[in-house]
Amino acid sequence: MTMLRGCGTALVTPFTAEGRVDEGALRELVDWQVREGIDFLVACGSTGEAATLDPAERARVVSVTVEAARGRVPVVAGATHNDTARVVEEVRRMCDAGADGILSACPYYNKPGPEGLVRHFTAAADASTKPLILYNIPGRTGVNLAPQGAVRLAAHPRIAGIKESSGDLRQIMALLAIRPDDFAVYAGDDWIALAVLALGGDGLVSVVANEVPALTRALVQAGLAGDLPHARALLARLLPLMDANFLESNPAPVKAALHAMGRAGDHVRLPLLPASHATREALRAALHAAGVEGLA
Repeated sequence: MTMLRGCGTALVTPFTAEGRVDEGALRELVDWQVREGIDFLVACGSTGEAATLDPAERARVVSVTVEAARGRVPVVAGATHNDTARVVEEVRRMCDAGADGILSACPYYNKPGPEGLVRHFTAAADASTKPLILYNIPGRTGVNLAPQGAVRLAAHPRIAGIKESSGDLRQIMALLAIRPDDFAVYAGDDWIALAVLALGGDGLVSVVANEVPALTRALVQAGLAGDLPHARALLARLLPLMDANFLESNPAPVKAALHAMGRAGDHVRLPLLPASHATREALRAALHAAGVEGLA
């Protein structure tokens, strides 16, 4: 996997009404994403409810995603835990499942310091046979990977980039100013993607691309090409849907939208609950504004 550029979808994991992984819906979703032109796929991330999948389920979701993609786009697999030894196991499991790359978030709950983060990610990268992308999302993990730590980790031969979901544009600017040329920086929040791209970022790992992959990719490609008027127009068109996707905890709203589109069920695993009626109505309005037709 060369350094990825462009738009990747942080895929949902469809479930049946009985709570099992819906492999058929997942295969159809992957095939549609690829046909819509998405640049890469991310399985078993936050949007994929990886925290409520057991190790065998996570490996199976990645294997199915790889099989359905059929080599048409790279597949990046999430591998996150707050126990470094378990991350090492998960990284190996995901490499064995056929992933082209690994996405690993900062360890949650135990809140390590800067040196602990470096050692944690170094152990994960040492265990990997594939490029590893760091994932900084302090709102979920309670710890922030500062630019200096990310640059230290970039020296590792298998650490290829970072998904930056801090929402801190100043921090992202500082990272872009000091990163090595071969270390990719991806926006991890849809709404901030254009700003990150305009500052020299390499792409977006997107939630809204679950629903509108072609439009989201068009936004990213316009940003990468420096076509700011077109990118701004696309961002304005998609912003209501980006906002609606986070009226409740991700991915309940996204799954509700995909259900309305006839793409997948809206089942989530506890402790999450299905989206409320009010959120569903907001999603329908936002999907309509984005140009999505034929809603159920």
